[in-house]
Amino acid sequence: MRINGARSLIRTLVDAGVDVCFANPGTSEMHFVAALDGVPEMRAVLGLFEGVATGAADGYARIAGKPAATLLHLGPGLGNGLANLHNARRAHSAIVNVIGDHATYHQQYDAPLESDIEAVAGTLNGWLRRSERTQDVGADTAGAVAASQDPPGQIATLILPADASWGEGGEPAAPLPLREPQPVGAATIRRIADVLTGGEPAALLIGGSACREAGLRATSRIAAATGAKTFVETFPARLERGAGLPAVERLAYLTESVVQQLDGIRHLIIAGTRLPVSFFAYPDRPSDLVPEGAQVHFLADGGHDVPRALRDLADLVAAETRPVLQEAIRPDLPSGPLTLQSWADVIGALLPDRAIIADESNTSGLLLPRATAGAPRHDLLTLTGGAIGYGMPVATGAAVAAPDRPVINLQSDGSALYTISALWTQARENLDVTTVLLNNRAYAILRLELQRVGVQGRGPKANELLDLSRPDIDFVKIAEGMGVPASRATTAEELAAQFRLALAEPGPHLIDAIVPPLM
Repeated sequence: MRINGARSLIRTLVDAGVDVCFANPGTSEMHFVAALDGVPEMRAVLGLFEGVATGAADGYARIAGKPAATLLHLGPGLGNGLANLHNARRAHSAIVNVIGDHATYHQQYDAPLESDIEAVAGTLNGWLRRSERTQDVGADTAGAVAASQDPPGQIATLILPADASWGEGGEPAAPLPLREPQPVGAATIRRIADVLTGGEPAALLIGGSACREAGLRATSRIAAATGAKTFVETFPARLERGAGLPAVERLAYLTESVVQQLDGIRHLIIAGTRLPVSFFAYPDRPSDLVPEGAQVHFLADGGHDVPRALRDLADLVAAETRPVLQEAIRPDLPSGPLTLQSWADVIGALLPDRAIIADESNTSGLLLPRATAGAPRHDLLTLTGGAIGYGMPVATGAAVAAPDRPVINLQSDGSALYTISALWTQARENLDVTTVLLNNRAYAILRLELQRVGVQGRGPKANELLDLSRPDIDFVKIAEGMGVPASRATTAEELAAQFRLALAEPGPHLIDAIVPPLM
């Protein structure tokens, strides 16, 4: 059967297990759009903004453990989606990023939307290829799917010129074999074991795939047997936590807090993550957060089988030791006006089993980890790359990946406004996402940062740029206008009642929770 390049691309994706595409297409992608009806196994999900499509693909990959595709329109479409692709890159999410381009013969005319797509896509530090010929599209697509899943995962960008898409002679390609994570050698395991049993203060910092149950259990055994401090990276892509799992402390966001956490450490062991650094540069504060004089030891990087390396290490230094597991414990339901403590306690008290939390609560969520530590087991997705506007799209993709699990988006108001059109996609797809919108009418994180960079005083012009009032934003009306039932809570009792209702009813809901700013 003669098919065009677009259909060969979609057929190849589906045959390789990629059966969801988050899309915001334009003219150059119309043959891809038309070809979708010929491959019914592919689910196409429309995002009204490219940053929603890319963020949803990130959330999908984190939960499904396999890639989704995106469909974006030329260089400007890629640019619009770049912030959440940046977060996905930092999360090592497997994404097949399809970028439509002008027909090859049209590019010489420098039409208004012509741009250097390769230059923009190159910033993602992933796999990148342009399909110039229709007959190559299938093979290039198979290469993209395989490359996206190279451990620990990356963004594979395939640029699809319009004539390669509409041209006849497309050939679907069979899936390529995937590379497996590499085992860590026995000599490395023994060397790290010697460090841990050498009598000097040590800390183990884990990340990536180690943040799942197997890695957490091994980490807890190591800590219990050797006395080493253990930490999870500051912003894990997916952290399993809750009752019945080891509770491993996350490395703090604030530089001065990390300095306290690692104080006195003589050996820092890294497993599946990077060395700790300050999120930003600050006057008179360090950028490199490894304690002065401490030795750094690398157990495994993201390309290794990190959970297995930790288990092998635990078997060597903690053969008879069992992990320390978090007991089931919840906060009491609070009462009275919402505060930074009480809203978190409501979530901790009512969080359902197997929930997925997409956390972009920022300054409003400082007390959330303690409130939810003993709640039923759940997955926590965090802002890996620091580019705000991730929470709503990632929650959307997670709900597509796991329709049988409740998804809770804990969302600060300032960050929500970047990608709030994700609510429309949630309504259209009838996704089970409950958004708790933490509304403090401010960029509170920037108020904190203004103080931390050493600025003395804050004048009226500075205040204006950090304030989200005048006019106040009505998130209830915005949500309802996009088809999502919404309500407003000003007290703990109201939040609890509305949260219960949202969890009980299918489909998306938004609760506009009025909370005070941190500062």
